[in-house]
Amino acid sequence: MIEAILFDVDGTLAETEELHRRAFNETFAALGLDWFWDREEYRELLTTTGGKERIARFLRHQKGDPAPLPIADIHRAKTERFVALMAEGEIALRPGIADLIAEAKRAGIRLAVATTTSLPNVEALCRACFGRPAREVFDAIAAGDMVAEKKPSPEIYRLALRELGVPPDRAVALEDSLNGLRAAKAAGLRCIVSPGFYTRHEEFAGADRLVDSFAELGGLAGLDLTAPVA
Repeated sequence: MIEAILFDVDGTLAETEELHRRAFNETFAALGLDWFWDREEYRELLTTTGGKERIARFLRHQKGDPAPLPIADIHRAKTERFVALMAEGEIALRPGIADLIAEAKRAGIRLAVATTTSLPNVEALCRACFGRPAREVFDAIAAGDMVAEKKPSPEIYRLALRELGVPPDRAVALEDSLNGLRAAKAAGLRCIVSPGFYTRHEEFAGADRLVDSFAELGGLAGLDLTAPVA
């Protein structure tokens, strides 16, 4: 019997990346910065996990040394804008997610978030999509800067598993990106992948199951743990 499900957030719980891109661009404009990330540039930037890390990468490429610029302040303003957009109803759960979470709760299966997005973003998404605080939806939340290294490092998944008190061979991860898949597998987890808008071009060799939509899983029955972990 499966004991826990660990969810990525951006692109997995909800298709948030386009809203993130909008929040970045609106923040840049509000701060008087002449930066604009189109979809192709943002798709490339997403191969770097973490918003602050993406800004730093962009600045290294565009400006050389990002150190003189207040990256943390820029990212904080972007997070505030993203949270405001979600509160305005600009987000919805991906198909199949709500039903899977509801079925898991009825079955007594523990739920966790393992994400590189910030804790305020997780909280805002849960309030927007579930109408409840994140801690009322998930038993453990591993987010943002709670670990030293972000995905594809397995640290965030290991933290979530420790918080749950569940071994990796009794849990399954849901992801949408190659970095997320690599992180989950490095933590010893089986991983089911449903690519998001910005990750459809990625190759997902090693995924235990690849689906177009999490609704294809048919609920808990689709979380097959019979195959050996790679």
